[in-house]
Amino acid sequence: MEVSKWASGEYESGKHASGQAASSLQTCKLANLRTCKLANLIITGFMGTGKTSVGREVARRLGWEFVDMDALIEERLGMSIPEIFATYGEGFFRRQEKELCRELAQRRGLVIATGGGALVPEENRRVLGESGLLICLTCEVDELLRRLGEVEDRPLLEVADRRRRIESLLAQRREAYGRIPHHIDTTELTVEEVAERVIELLRSEVAMERIPVRTPGGGYEVHLGRGLLARVGDLARRRGLRGRAALVTNPTVGGLYAPAAVESLRKAGFDPLVIEVPDGEAFKTLDTVRFLYDRFVDGGLDRASPVFALGGGVIGDTAGFAAATYMRGVPLVQLPTSLLAMVDASVGGKVAVDHPKGKNLIGAFHQPELVIVDPDVLATLPEGEFRAGLAEVIKAGVIGSPALFEHLERRGAEPLEWVIGEAIRVKAAVVEEDPYERGRRAVLNLGHTFGHALEVLSGFSLRHGEAVAVGMAIAAEVAVGLGLCEGSVRERLMALLRKFGLPTACGGYEPE
Repeated sequence: MEVSKWASGEYESGKHASGQAASSLQTCKLANLRTCKLANLIITGFMGTGKTSVGREVARRLGWEFVDMDALIEERLGMSIPEIFATYGEGFFRRQEKELCRELAQRRGLVIATGGGALVPEENRRVLGESGLLICLTCEVDELLRRLGEVEDRPLLEVADRRRRIESLLAQRREAYGRIPHHIDTTELTVEEVAERVIELLRSEVAMERIPVRTPGGGYEVHLGRGLLARVGDLARRRGLRGRAALVTNPTVGGLYAPAAVESLRKAGFDPLVIEVPDGEAFKTLDTVRFLYDRFVDGGLDRASPVFALGGGVIGDTAGFAAATYMRGVPLVQLPTSLLAMVDASVGGKVAVDHPKGKNLIGAFHQPELVIVDPDVLATLPEGEFRAGLAEVIKAGVIGSPALFEHLERRGAEPLEWVIGEAIRVKAAVVEEDPYERGRRAVLNLGHTFGHALEVLSGFSLRHGEAVAVGMAIAAEVAVGLGLCEGSVRERLMALLRKFGLPTACGGYEPE
């Protein structure tokens, strides 16, 4: 990187820009900002990280208005920032920043470059954060010193030892900067490269769906979107999680997706401990939970340490129960990697392990801090597992979404994101109404009464979704016999199950 271009602002003229348009973001321009829920884009960070240069370039590519907070304050007061500091003091300048944060939060379609200390106060972060996407640019100290060179318009650097001053300021602001949800290290990147990453973050935010789930203690969100596994750290940090963490997975899923999740967590400032447990329902036991307790203790996890459950329903349930009971409960983040876990097991707060005398007999209600659903991981899911997950999607259509059921009949499981999202919305609506399974939530057990019995009888060789499919078929037959369901409904259900290759009967077991 050429230091002079950063320090002089040469890139800000646009003559070095790549000229690539963020075409996929055109639908999120001024006319659609309310729909996108991204009224503004706010770029912050320490002095010299490139906020102004990058902000101007991003604004140019998006066709949005660029606002440099420092420059605007200078313009309004008719004096430079060093003059403001010298005449009125730093406190006066910070009050100007506070007022400007409130003003800009009311506007739309802005790319805002803040001063390095503007978002250190929590209130300023909240105000601007509610108006758009916050991104913090970072840079190594050596590079900051090179970029800043001999500039004389930084009153906070009017000291003999600039390195020591920069390190001191960074230490003072570390916690505040750490609360910004997205970070981009600009140390070895050009302005254009940083702008590309900023736009990619914005694109991801626009594409990501947030499904709120209310709980007695507050609530959480299910984040649904492609590529979100690479953003686990940012999303968790945005929720207020940080520090030492455990990532629980199994060898199969871990080999495929743990590296991306771990990299994301580390970039966001987490210190993740990866713990693998054997794959399969046979290991959904108290013995596995005890093994997790041992690893948590040995790994130095405390009451604030989050547990990330990366895997299917078995991992979600087992790691979830361990999180619910370790130190009387630690934060839980569900990272489902199977269709079944995405639309069912990860949402609702039920976590449990099996007992020799029954499935899920030892459990708790422990709501996650957030659920992150990345449909891209389904590309490696075996076809049989994907098909089994569709049983829970069909169930969601039966109990709460005629539109989903009809969509599956007519168009199948595409577009997948919509199908997953609609099934999650059904689950969320039910668990919000009955969080502790004392009434309405019983509808979620459609197909499970018979299904759980079939799973046990098969020695768990029958997949959960396959067992639920058979259970729904049996339940429909019983309902028709009792006069509670029309025969046409049963036939539509049977036809849909068969359409997706799901079983509707399971023989070979004695009635008793």
